[in-house]
Amino acid sequence: MRFASVAFLLALAWSAAASAEQRSDEFLSCLAGIKQAAHSAGISPAITEAALKDVKEPAERVLKLSEVQPETKFHIWDYLGFLVDDQRIDDGKAKMAEHDALLRAVEERYGVNRYVVAAVWGVETDYGRAVGRNFLPHALTTMVCKNDHRTEFWQKQLIAALQLVERGDLQLEKLYGSWAGAFGQTQFIPTTYEHFAVDFDGDGKRDLVDNVADALGSTANYLRGNGWQPGASWLIEVKLPAGYNGPTGRKNKASLSTWTQRGITRWDGSPLRGQGSAGLLLPAGKEGPAFLTFKNFDAIWTYNRAESYALAISHLADRMAGYPAFRTPWPTDDLGLSRAQRYRLQELLIAEGYDIGEADGKIGSRSQAAIRKHEEKLGWEPTGRAGTKIFKALGGE
Repeated sequence: MRFASVAFLLALAWSAAASAEQRSDEFLSCLAGIKQAAHSAGISPAITEAALKDVKEPAERVLKLSEVQPETKFHIWDYLGFLVDDQRIDDGKAKMAEHDALLRAVEERYGVNRYVVAAVWGVETDYGRAVGRNFLPHALTTMVCKNDHRTEFWQKQLIAALQLVERGDLQLEKLYGSWAGAFGQTQFIPTTYEHFAVDFDGDGKRDLVDNVADALGSTANYLRGNGWQPGASWLIEVKLPAGYNGPTGRKNKASLSTWTQRGITRWDGSPLRGQGSAGLLLPAGKEGPAFLTFKNFDAIWTYNRAESYALAISHLADRMAGYPAFRTPWPTDDLGLSRAQRYRLQELLIAEGYDIGEADGKIGSRSQAAIRKHEEKLGWEPTGRAGTKIFKALGGE
């Protein structure tokens, strides 16, 4: 039995080594195909080789991020609590004051509300502070060679990224962003960059990485190109009549007069006013805040194709413009936390002896595991969710 076990283990080791060698060969073959595709697209061998010279194997971090599944349900009040907190609102107001002339010029040229443009900047990269740290040629090569159902999409992004360098818009070392290829101050993927980026300041380059003018101008150009209507609304908070059982959904649009006939009013009970068609959005069901969303909301939606994202952009824009928070409360007694509160929550977990690394305000798997352990300690159902209840239970204020 002992010799059989040794032989079995040796066979397993050989099989694993053979599989690793096969995967390496497949990756190198894929890499060669990418280089050929780049050549066919008119990208010089010098740029291709410089971009891919250090790419020898898939980027493990990218593979992990591409397959991450949330461990806890993401409530809309968690999402907005993080993205539209006092810090992001105050920072946004300061950035808008700093770039007031630029944002007004962008608004004048494209007709897109400057508060919405600034809100995209704030949500996407925290006003340029968090642009991503993955080298796009390596990340996108990894995704191409992963050989999933989006291989063609990933290769288009990689070729488009290298073409930006070929044309002189960017230097190769500026191609750092998210694992999925979005980069720059307002996180364009390369093909979007190719189609919508503009040289707003007229210096001869479309630089969305270091040039704020180009980034904000390009964001406005994108929104205008995806249906933005100058001077029109994007979202208003409304009140449902008791027992409302009518149509809902962003796509089920009707005139404001029709919504009035259905018993919908503004949040304070006053009648609806204005033009345009709108859909009724209920992100937390009939018991939570209700909104009429217009075509400009749909234009924002195209940026990330998620209603929660469009709601965050819309609300941040309104808050920076001086409007208050939503009047109708979320239907929960366990609201989400701001970034400052998440940071403090991690400090409290560390003080309790949980090993989560350093506090950074980002609730990752280690923080979630610590929260679950503390919930069990308190006799609660273990969820791993960073909410108000666990925050206060740990001593947060």
